[in-house]
Amino acid sequence: MDIIKRVIAPLSAEAALGLKAGDMVALSGVIYTARDAAHKRLLQALDGGLPLPFGLDGQVLYYVGPCPAKPPRPFGPCGPTTSFRMDSYTPRLLDLGLKGMIGKGQRSPDVIASMKKNAAVYFAAIGGAAATISRSVKKAEAIAYEDLGPEAIYRLEVEGFPCIVAIDTRGASLYDLGPEMYRR
Repeated sequence: MDIIKRVIAPLSAEAALGLKAGDMVALSGVIYTARDAAHKRLLQALDGGLPLPFGLDGQVLYYVGPCPAKPPRPFGPCGPTTSFRMDSYTPRLLDLGLKGMIGKGQRSPDVIASMKKNAAVYFAAIGGAAATISRSVKKAEAIAYEDLGPEAIYRLEVEGFPCIVAIDTRGASLYDLGPEMYRR
């Protein structure tokens, strides 16, 4: 029987350190959405000495651009987007306290090195499961960059968000471990 770890966001250092590549997770609490355009604006704000729309300490970013919600749902179908598009922005955000990211696909060596340095974790969400994932969203509010439409930053309250630890705080990667396991 598989054990699902229940994890609360924002992530504490202890929670992040306790996760290992391959762990199945049910994530609950507050997470934020951000894709490419929002990441660019976050770094522009930092470069301009402006405050960010939310504090990064312990936060988890979900790389997603949701579909419109159908009432009474608070958020539409929301499958993960490919994470490597955020890789050029991620190390700086990790240095400022970001503790977790949710997306799909491998991360660059620079991101993995920064994750190890900052004890952060990367979760994979299942592509193609957008409607199922949206059921875990209990509340959603656009908090910044609303002109970006679905790529605005949303504050989400989630309960039992299904994901897998793809890369842990030590840099162990399911993208390496999985194929190796099946080679044997």
